[in-house]
Amino acid sequence: MRALLVTHGTRGDVQPLLALAVALRKAGHEALLAAPASFAGSAVSHGVEFAPLDEGPNRLLQDPAMLQAVEGGYRGVRGKLTAISTIRRIKPLMADVLRDVGEVARSSGADLLVHTPSLPAQHAAEVLGVPAVLATLQPGWVPTSEFPCPMVPLPRLPRFLNRATYLTVSAVMRSYNGVSNAWRVEQLGLARGPGPRHALVLQAFSSAVTPIDPAWPATVRTTGFWFLPRDPAWTPDPALQAFLDAGPPPVHLGFGSMAGRDAQRIGDIVAEAAQAAGVRAIVATGWGGLAARSSDDLLVIDQAPHDWLFGKVGAVVHHGGGGTTAAALAAGVPQVVCPFVADQPHWAQRMHALGVAPRPQRPTKMSAASLAEAISQAVGDPRLRQRAAELGGQMRGENGAGNAVHDLEELHNGRR
Repeated sequence: MRALLVTHGTRGDVQPLLALAVALRKAGHEALLAAPASFAGSAVSHGVEFAPLDEGPNRLLQDPAMLQAVEGGYRGVRGKLTAISTIRRIKPLMADVLRDVGEVARSSGADLLVHTPSLPAQHAAEVLGVPAVLATLQPGWVPTSEFPCPMVPLPRLPRFLNRATYLTVSAVMRSYNGVSNAWRVEQLGLARGPGPRHALVLQAFSSAVTPIDPAWPATVRTTGFWFLPRDPAWTPDPALQAFLDAGPPPVHLGFGSMAGRDAQRIGDIVAEAAQAAGVRAIVATGWGGLAARSSDDLLVIDQAPHDWLFGKVGAVVHHGGGGTTAAALAAGVPQVVCPFVADQPHWAQRMHALGVAPRPQRPTKMSAASLAEAISQAVGDPRLRQRAAELGGQMRGENGAGNAVHDLEELHNGRR
């Protein structure tokens, strides 16, 4: 079996598909990962065949208006207007990405195509005459009346309105129909239309962490999180190793690509909170350029593999991205979640509900005092530590990527 895996976005969007590619290769299959060109090095380090895509909407990650919208979680009237403006700006950038997807697909020789919702790659599967599989990295893509859409920030609604909340996500996706239809007709040579139905939906998260609907059809599979094995060539920077060896387990603080426009304010809050909580700290600047300075009790790094570092810290303070949340769960350590946008509030709420994190900290309202209090609770409450350790063992035993490979094998073998 040869699979084409297509995704776009930041590390949280790409790394799970890279993990699936590694799992496919381990099972004796071929996998070609198509993702933003900036991730070529990650693919090569894991021995995965890679096809670069245009950076597209990633070019907006440091745009001031975009950063302000992300910081506010697209809340309020101004947030909604910014979201509409963002969609308009993304469309021409997305066209460049889709152009590359079409070219990669035609030469891929794939037997099936797996893609994330960030790209309508099911149209390319139709050109190839192979099944399209949707890989969702968070709940919210498969409607249900059991719970409201986790990606939509709404007040508590009556149960009978739950299914209607998923129309918001559908409306956002439909806003890109003009771009995808132009690609479908002009570049792929297909008639206008929605493209083929997905043969499978693989939900790359754990049913022990977020609710699922038992009434979903058999084509919807919740596999468990897809964890990427550590790069065998990676070794820690001597300064990082020395810091870890110099005292008790520190707290890890990082917000991925989220700090952005407010990097200095959040960096100051993080440093003050760590000091007030009396903990040693590792601050990961990440894509957001979180601003902080190293000191005797605080080490600033760019990043380090979460599966290596999180098991060596006392708690993880993060933005609530699905990948970071999963890594913290697997490490079995308490968390403090500071959600910005999209699915991050959902993961923040779930971590608190599961008993591995204090109440979420909204970045726009977060202070050094409130963050210090949350950190103190995370490292000092034995109930949080015990529950985190229990869930960690469960997450490490689920083998989500392996389960996904099994589902893809079933699909492929059923077509022979």
